[in-house]
Amino acid sequence: MGATATLSEAGLVAEPGQEISCSVTIRNAGRVVDQFAIAVVGDPGAWATAEPATVNLLPGEAGTVVVRFAPPRSSDVRAGLIPFGVRVFSSEDPAGSVVEEGTLQLGAFTEVTAEVVPSKVEAGSKADFEVAVDNRGNHPVAVELSALDPEDELDFQLERNRADLAPGTAAFVRLRARPRKRFLRGQPVRHRFQVLVIADNAEPLKTEATMVQRQLLPKWLLPALAALLVLLLALVALWFTVLRPAVKSAAREAAQEQNQEVIKAAQDAGGAAGEAKKDADQAKQNSEDAMKAVGLTPPVEGGAPGPRASNGVPNPAGNANGTPTDFRVAADAAVDSNVNRFAEFPYAMPDPSKTLVVTDLILQNPRGDNGTLRLLRDSGGTKTVLLEVGLANFRDLDHHWLQAWRFAPGEKIVLAVSCQTPGGGSRCTPSVSFSGRVE
Repeated sequence: MGATATLSEAGLVAEPGQEISCSVTIRNAGRVVDQFAIAVVGDPGAWATAEPATVNLLPGEAGTVVVRFAPPRSSDVRAGLIPFGVRVFSSEDPAGSVVEEGTLQLGAFTEVTAEVVPSKVEAGSKADFEVAVDNRGNHPVAVELSALDPEDELDFQLERNRADLAPGTAAFVRLRARPRKRFLRGQPVRHRFQVLVIADNAEPLKTEATMVQRQLLPKWLLPALAALLVLLLALVALWFTVLRPAVKSAAREAAQEQNQEVIKAAQDAGGAAGEAKKDADQAKQNSEDAMKAVGLTPPVEGGAPGPRASNGVPNPAGNANGTPTDFRVAADAAVDSNVNRFAEFPYAMPDPSKTLVVTDLILQNPRGDNGTLRLLRDSGGTKTVLLEVGLANFRDLDHHWLQAWRFAPGEKIVLAVSCQTPGGGSRCTPSVSFSGRVE
């Protein structure tokens, strides 16, 4: 047996940002002089030290080492009961090394910050803001939000008035401000308002923003209408004074030329018809004379003509281009702090022998989730990214292609989602609606 270790206190209590210590008594249970290395293992190992880090002990001799814990005031270290161990490693007898276990009860602290972005918006009838609330404490906290206009000139619409935040996370809540009075023309009016954020066991926070109310009519509208009216009057005058007489004269000349051409063509056609009739009569007379010369009787005119064969050209119907189809793929992804890890939701064709042609799709994020969405092509396990968008950039987004996406038989469409901050609830639930055809 290499060593024995005993903690002076197995259960410690500490507050974030403060330092506490305890001692560990180490006894050399071996028969030779030994050197022991002391280290703290477990989550507190990043912010705990042993002084001294090594001790040399004779057989049967005991030594004392002070272990200091300095938990940081950070959201990375959660409040609650944290187990740890003090490892005593024997250089002479590694198999005789020991670990003495203890617990540290870390206290909670609350720190919430809030900000309205952007801090100023210029608009005529409504202005959209976003309230960003960060939980920088070390325990979950629930916050309530409300908007206040000291001058009572604005109406507010909050996307939600409550948010639950885990340590080290943020919530984004949309806020729309509408002025109660509007004006068509006039100077801009500034409306300053406050957003109140109340967290459990913390002082209320106030953050300010400004809506600059503009006139409803754009400044360029009246000058543009005046210029358009002047241009319209000029075009009317130009039509009646210059263009209309010229058009009438040109039309009259064109009609006269066309009449002359028609008359000439009719005369030429009449002369050609007379010559053709004369030639036909002469050919008929020559044929009858030849038949009489050989003793045959010429045929009588007016016989009923026999049937004539016709040669029709088929007009086959156009081939169908496939069967129209549409479907929807929905995601239900858990929150993941790793932005490069995606939850995948595949879609396979009901008939794997068919080809899927996608011409349109609609990306939907109605709850305002925050993260990344990808559309992949899965071809026998080989996945290719076709489209990647940020969830925070849209609520509804259409895509239409002239050159459609084609998925060969056996290929799959995969919806992949990296969920950072759900807009509502505890999971990200974006979806994609596809339309196209099956060939």
